[in-house]
Amino acid sequence: MSMSSGHLEPRPTGGEITAGQHETALQGLRSFETLILDILAKSGLPTDGILVGVEERHALMESTGFALQRLPVEQRGQANYISKMIIAGSVGLFDAALNYLWDETVLELRKRVVNFDLQYFYEVAEKNDNKRKDLKDEDDLPKLDDQKLLGGCREIGLISDIGYQELDLIRYMRNWASAAHPNQAQLDGLQLANWLGTCIKHVITLPYDHITAQVKKLLVKVKEKRLDDGAIREITTFFVNLPPVQADPLASGLFGRYTDLTTGPETLDNIRRLWPELWPKVSDETRYNFGFRLGRFRANGDQPQAVLARQLIDLVAGATYLPSEERAWELDGALDELIDAHNGWSNFYTEPPIARRLQELVGQHGDVPEGLSRKYVLGIVEVFLTNGNGIAINADPIYRDLIARFNPQQASLALRSFTDNVIVSKLQQTLPQSQWTELLGLIENKLTGRDDRELFDAIRVFPAKPNLLTKDPEIKTQLKRFGA
Repeated sequence: MSMSSGHLEPRPTGGEITAGQHETALQGLRSFETLILDILAKSGLPTDGILVGVEERHALMESTGFALQRLPVEQRGQANYISKMIIAGSVGLFDAALNYLWDETVLELRKRVVNFDLQYFYEVAEKNDNKRKDLKDEDDLPKLDDQKLLGGCREIGLISDIGYQELDLIRYMRNWASAAHPNQAQLDGLQLANWLGTCIKHVITLPYDHITAQVKKLLVKVKEKRLDDGAIREITTFFVNLPPVQADPLASGLFGRYTDLTTGPETLDNIRRLWPELWPKVSDETRYNFGFRLGRFRANGDQPQAVLARQLIDLVAGATYLPSEERAWELDGALDELIDAHNGWSNFYTEPPIARRLQELVGQHGDVPEGLSRKYVLGIVEVFLTNGNGIAINADPIYRDLIARFNPQQASLALRSFTDNVIVSKLQQTLPQSQWTELLGLIENKLTGRDDRELFDAIRVFPAKPNLLTKDPEIKTQLKRFGA
């Protein structure tokens, strides 16, 4: 690249740069820095630590060309935020550059959601029935925070598990090391360019995998017209090899569509015919969730929706998945609220009252309905590990108390929580890694099974960071041996 009259001229991506061009570019960046800092100084404004060093800026500019090679030319013309990112980076404002990169990522994720099936996405991404009532069209997408946007996209297959983890790390850095939040964090040029490559690879240019593409076609067919016998057979054949990780979001989407009072009779008929064939592929956790949602419909006075929900549950003889008491849906709702508060702003203040309500609901013995046990344990582990920015001082003692109430089965779930995508993503960060060590100490004496003790010992001596536990051959073997 070269610098002329304060304007950056990008060289062709992938081309070689000569030593002379390198020096010319550096001189141009230094000249611009001197000019702008002189203006600030003459205006009486601070100049120290405002701009990132010239070498880091040059590293960013050199590396972005390689990252952009993945982005088709026809898509570059619409990538306004990437242009803003590069401009911000070239002048030394890396925090603003990261902000623009995340804006482009969120914009592209929302486009993918709209092009897939917006109603289906809302059903999967927003777990709270009351909040989901406000999500109708594309204009409502900003009502979902970035965490839910990422999680929902992962669940319906718009981004991969690996992509989710990498993007979630960028989201974290955007929140705490960009212009979106006061900070003292240092970013470097190669890091920014690498994150640009990540967003292009895992969001902007990522094609649908086979199953996700099939689900998209299915959703179109279900709401398009009443399906004939041949179409039903074709779809149910697709269900045969559908794993729970794909079956659960699909079932949740169909359940939500069925209980939506605006859904037409043809679509209702289609779902009723498909539901018994999909049900065997759905996990118990998701089945129990349908029972909890029925309980919430009743509690909120949404009787028409409760009737529709019961129709689907009765259609598959699923009465065993109905909540045994009102406490179950209250506990489920409180867990959703706690996770929302944990991932939102001012979580240090909003988490404690919800945590205290959970404490009351589970009682002294940590009594949790079986169908909610996994969600409960993973939720408590997630908030105990923190959001990576700091410990919620008033909530942390409550979380420790709730963990102390874990029974051996719940402690076993907590021990294996490192296999959950959300937990894996958290364990990339320093503070959650420290909290993970604390968690192991809290549950050690609760692990009574031989398989749990062996797995615990292997985790304790694992030499790398805990987010890499599932990569260890010995631990993978233990998880497989004991069906984890």
